Amino acid sequence: MNGTELHQLLGAYLLGGLEPAEAAAFEQHLAVCADCRQELDDLASLPALLDAIPVSDAIALTAAAAAARERALVPPEPVPVPRRLLDELAARRRRVRRRWATAVAAAAAACLVLGVMAAPLLNQPAKPDASYSVEASSGLEVTVGLVKKTWGTELAVDGRSLPHDGTLSLWVKDRDGGEDRACAWTATPSGRVRITGATPVQLARIASVEMRDEQQQTVAVIAVPQG
Repeated sequence: MNGTELHQLLGAYLLGGLEPAEAAAFEQHLAVCADCRQELDDLASLPALLDAIPVSDAIALTAAAAAARERALVPPEPVPVPRRLLDELAARRRRVRRRWATAVAAAAAACLVLGVMAAPLLNQPAKPDASYSVEASSGLEVTVGLVKKTWGTELAVDGRSLPHDGTLSLWVKDRDGGEDRACAWTATPSGRVRITGATPVQLARIASVEMRDEQQQTVAVIAVPQG
């Protein structure tokens, strides 16, 4: 895939909808594309905003979008028309396809608008159901707030004195030994980061949270007590 095609995967990557091979390809692209990294940072709060939309509204919006897409894909009745009108129809179809290719980005923008309209209430960070911290002799400090969600757990990360280079990622390990990557970001020169991640693992099933560097070496481990 070229850079444009990879950029169009950003929305699906943010929402955890990519296959492993696609996610790996996008992460390689992310390491060299500053625009994608910036857009990913700007949309970091999108999962929380989506969670705040009532289910009934989300279903209605999805049904309306599906109906609109079906209407857009219904071929016109064969009638004799001038060549100029046929060319215009073909151009319109191309525009429809381009609009649907960017549907994820449009949905993300709509959710961000909802967030602005509902400020300051919606912009207030959710109060964590549990919070854990770890400190190292090197000065590294990481605090992770865990918030229960119907779909899993949201993680609010606050880190200091972290590695300054490469890509860092946060991994959640469940009590059965499985693991899931909650988020990833480009290291900052200051070593500071505040970012929100998400995992389908329910809070009660989380055994630990690990921060890893670009070589997948463990930087910090936060154990989550059972119960």
